[in-house]
Amino acid sequence: MATTERRTALAPTDLGTILAVWAHPDDETFLAGGIMADAVANGQRVVCVAATAGERGTDDPVEWPPERLGRVRRWEARAAMAVLGVADHRWLGLPDGHLADLDPDGPIESIAWLIDDVGPDTILTFGPDGMTFHPDHRTISTWVTEAWRRRGAPGRLLHAAMSTSQLDEWAERYEAWGVFMTDERPTGVPDAELAVDHRLSPTTLDQKMAALLAMHSQTAPALAVLGAGDFRHENAFERFVACPAP
Repeated sequence: MATTERRTALAPTDLGTILAVWAHPDDETFLAGGIMADAVANGQRVVCVAATAGERGTDDPVEWPPERLGRVRRWEARAAMAVLGVADHRWLGLPDGHLADLDPDGPIESIAWLIDDVGPDTILTFGPDGMTFHPDHRTISTWVTEAWRRRGAPGRLLHAAMSTSQLDEWAERYEAWGVFMTDERPTGVPDAELAVDHRLSPTTLDQKMAALLAMHSQTAPALAVLGAGDFRHENAFERFVACPAP
């Protein structure tokens, strides 16, 4: 009988120098906080980039106008990066919620310059679905992938992904949490096809939780829905698939 052999997933220590490019502060901590913390602890260079300050990331823009929320989220990101040990955190200064409206050439070249500057062995970012189908997430995925290709696809490009086992366990809770931005839903990547399937150690998970709690403006709603135990359990894994070289 034919069997499907599971590939050996990469550990954070296999990723070398990491460039992580995301849309909003908190994206990186939810999706790769443990990977970044473990890489830093191993002596690897980690550069993390946020395209926007996430200044429109609220359901209450009267209480949280963009100027106020953007300022708070920059403070939160600084605290979270300090917890994770990421000393090099950069901002592209682009408008939250409007990335898809921009001429892509400038941002793509900015990201290509980052690739030249950092010389990463691994680039982490969103996959084409943006995990939650957020337009900013999907735009960042397109920009980073194009910048990587323009530079000749150096190193490896990894896209954040949900696995089939993750969706089997969490799909209903994600609906209650309201994480998806459209009527589309991810189908999930078979676990055997994941390039990274990182289960955080208890210590690293503590570190990630401390970083997420520093981002109170974004994590408080999830805690209210999931409760502290499930919130911790949901964040105990970080998963990525490899983008094929062109």
